[in-house]
Amino acid sequence: MASLLGDTTCVIHPDRQSVARCPSCRQFFCEECITEHEGRLICANCLRGSVHEAAAAPPRKRAIQLMPLLQLGFALMIGWLLFYLVAGTLADIPDDFHDGTIWE
Repeated sequence: MASLLGDTTCVIHPDRQSVARCPSCRQFFCEECITEHEGRLICANCLRGSVHEAAAAPPRKRAIQLMPLLQLGFALMIGWLLFYLVAGTLADIPDDFHDGTIWE
């Protein structure tokens, strides 16, 4: 049966009541022995271990994000196509229209 948090004492300070349980080592700690790191409560030993693991791990290579590049290429292609169609339409207008003689 799992013990309640209010019934437990700190692993390091047995005379103090525990306020949190470390999610890594699953031990109970008092307010002085537990700390918040990246939005979660963790004991100093586990925090030290996670910092050393992060420092020892090789840096991850950032993958090239292909989706934004594809979207940019597609947008440029659409823009070029629209420009080409508008330019072709304007080029097909008869010269008489520009002279103003078409309306006479």
